[in-house]
Amino acid sequence: MKKALIAGLIASGLSGGAMAQQTGPGCGVGAMIFEGQSGTAPHVLAATTNGTFGNQTFGMTSGTLGCDTGTTITVAAADQFLNDNMEKVARAMATGSGESLDTLASLLGVSAHDKGTFFTVTQNKFETIFGHDSATAVEVLTQLKSVMQQDEILAKYVG
Repeated sequence: MKKALIAGLIASGLSGGAMAQQTGPGCGVGAMIFEGQSGTAPHVLAATTNGTFGNQTFGMTSGTLGCDTGTTITVAAADQFLNDNMEKVARAMATGSGESLDTLASLLGVSAHDKGTFFTVTQNKFETIFGHDSATAVEVLTQLKSVMQQDEILAKYVG
């Protein structure tokens, strides 16, 4: 049973495994627990720990748990965040507010001044962005960027 659980954890993390080797699990309790370790297993376990406890979002908005929101973010980070928090982001986007949606906006570089527009546009275009129940993080991010490109205020945040 233990082997099956470990194999499942590793398999579930393989989609983000290549990215984890490049950028690591980011911040949060998982990153703190496995700090200084290298290799796929510690990265996957750190990301799994962060995803299980949902602490990265808290760390980013509070500036704790080793999270620094003053650094430059890449689209890969937004993709990883979506991958780890898809359900939370979907709920927040459907309601037009929430910590997960705020974090996603920050990861995409949306300024505080334009976040209200981001929240409204993403709520109004929720069906387009999420498309179907089994949408992947890459599909959601692609649709989100397309929706943002069509808005005169948000277009400046996508390249």
